Amino acid sequence: MTRSLVGPAPAGPSVVPRVDPRLVAVAGSLCIAFSPIFIALADVSPGTATFFRCVLALPLLVPLALLERRRRLRSSPTTGNRPVVLFVGGALLGLDMTLWAESVHAVGAGVSTVLVNVQVVILPLLAFLVLGERVRRTFVLAVPVMLVGVALAGGLIGDPDAVTGVAPVRGTVTALIAAAAYAGYLLFVRLGAGPGQRFTPVAIATVGAAVTSFAVGSFWQGIDLAPDARSLMWLVVLAVIGQVVGWVLIASALPRLASSTGASILLLQPVGAVLLGALILGEVPGVLQLIGCAVVLGAVAVAARTRAAPIAPAGEPAPDADVTGQEAPATPRR
Repeated sequence: MTRSLVGPAPAGPSVVPRVDPRLVAVAGSLCIAFSPIFIALADVSPGTATFFRCVLALPLLVPLALLERRRRLRSSPTTGNRPVVLFVGGALLGLDMTLWAESVHAVGAGVSTVLVNVQVVILPLLAFLVLGERVRRTFVLAVPVMLVGVALAGGLIGDPDAVTGVAPVRGTVTALIAAAAYAGYLLFVRLGAGPGQRFTPVAIATVGAAVTSFAVGSFWQGIDLAPDARSLMWLVVLAVIGQVVGWVLIASALPRLASSTGASILLLQPVGAVLLGALILGEVPGVLQLIGCAVVLGAVAVAARTRAAPIAPAGEPAPDADVTGQEAPATPRR
């Protein structure tokens, strides 16, 4: 007997069945897994990809943020947001996405997406240094293992001719810097977001990201404000699928999932990016790179489930604590 993928509907004559949150989370993870593929297919500079990704997402994010704000003001005189803090976090997000877009070109879509997930380790370390939050021993032990995986996945160990990307070392470095910037973004959003909010903080942060990506991109490889029709089409798809739909689906699903289930589903993002990169872009990582990816993802899984205190930003693919009171998973991405 198989279980239904749609949860049981409460008694009542006109109740719409609720979709299983596991399906919603899987759909969101797959949407985000396509992000590096869309960036590669757009074939534009890193600053151009990030700037258009943010600007084209705002017409969808702003109405969601305004609706959320209106609902919150009905029950509270204030939203609890700190817009300046969120904007600064968004500036770090813009730096992160610009560097990551460069990493996609340099080391490959799949491997770059695996590498930026080291933010799961960097974020708790920042929380320890800034907020004094403790980390567990198992988390500390996962760090050196992840570093070995990064060296393998980035092609820093082994035959340089058997790795993906035109500049794997540069791509690895930019991916790691991007991961640090993303961890800083998550920390700022935690400090600046009102309780229980998802869309308002990410909308404000997206504005900050657009500003930073334009500034950084203007001085680094330039920004094309009039990309050709083919590139613009992929940038629109990136903004809608990767920047909005994926985050909305995951943000709505994970609070209804157990911590271990959510963390496992989120790992579909980097795994899916590796598989999609091979199928769509012909980027087939070498054996050592694949081993490194597996090591990184294993360390990510351990780190995500052993953090002392989760940092779950509003509007990002990270949940609040689930209804059972378990710790919420960290945020593998993209």
